[in-house]
Amino acid sequence: HRKSVKKGFDFTLMVAGESGLGKSTLVNSLFLTDLYKDRILPDAQGRIPQTLEIVKHAVDIEERGVKVKLTVIDTPGFGDAVDNTECWKPIAHYIDSQFEQYFRDESGLDRKNIQDGRVHCCLYVLSPFGHGLRPLDIVFLRAIHGKVNIVPVIGKADSLTPTEVKHKKEKIRQELEENGINIYEFPDCDSDEDEEFKAQDAEMKQSIPFAVIGSSQVVMESKDKVFRGRQYPWGTVEVENAAHCDFLKLRNMLIQTHMQDLKDVTHEVHYENYRFLRLTPYWQFNKVPLRQMWGTFAHPDVAELQLPSSQVLPY
Repeated sequence: HRKSVKKGFDFTLMVAGESGLGKSTLVNSLFLTDLYKDRILPDAQGRIPQTLEIVKHAVDIEERGVKVKLTVIDTPGFGDAVDNTECWKPIAHYIDSQFEQYFRDESGLDRKNIQDGRVHCCLYVLSPFGHGLRPLDIVFLRAIHGKVNIVPVIGKADSLTPTEVKHKKEKIRQELEENGINIYEFPDCDSDEDEEFKAQDAEMKQSIPFAVIGSSQVVMESKDKVFRGRQYPWGTVEVENAAHCDFLKLRNMLIQTHMQDLKDVTHEVHYENYRFLRLTPYWQFNKVPLRQMWGTFAHPDVAELQLPSSQVLPY
């Protein structure tokens, strides 16, 4: 860990969810930057033939003296089509393609300078409207939960009352369990951790899915109080006020407390699952159907192993 801190971290964050949930604003708020300043927003007509894209944004950030080379993978167009039956496929393919690239680099001669482009975390933004998960959410999450660490968040949480947020979280957690969807599991605290840290960790676990608000607006309430937030006729919402939303918990989790664990789980669990299947001799595929094998790690109805075109196997 000390070596990683000295060298700095490479961290890849994927952001997915339907349009209009404040994903871009949330990302800019999280990393105090404007990753989307050159983006042109399409009008209503421009959204009709929308197809999903994979867009990469790179930025260097520093948190408490630790340098992070951050790559944000954006997925504009997700859920915008009339038929979203297979909108998860380009995202699943991208995640697998990064595993494949890392696998090839790891198998090559120059192993010291491997660039890690694997997706370490998928921030999935859920709608604050409705009662729980939508059918699209369930299909997408079941398709990728065996490939990447999923951290679900409720976008635009300022449209909900505290009671509604509580009920929404309970409903989402219940539906995730009912549908067999595995999200990122926070590691248990070490026994020698102080009680304050243990309490913070327990509170963070209970906050899933994080209810978040993003804003690029700076509000000056008085000479002594300036903050990022949103002003409404009924009052002001502070992005970094823990009493208003879970933004700070999410930011601390991603950047300070759990970044290394997200990377470790990616390498030791998700990548090793991919690598295991990738190295399985071809004759074994005839004995054990590929879908059955991959079903150990993801839902068999939607999971696919992305192999190079020259090595595609029938199943």
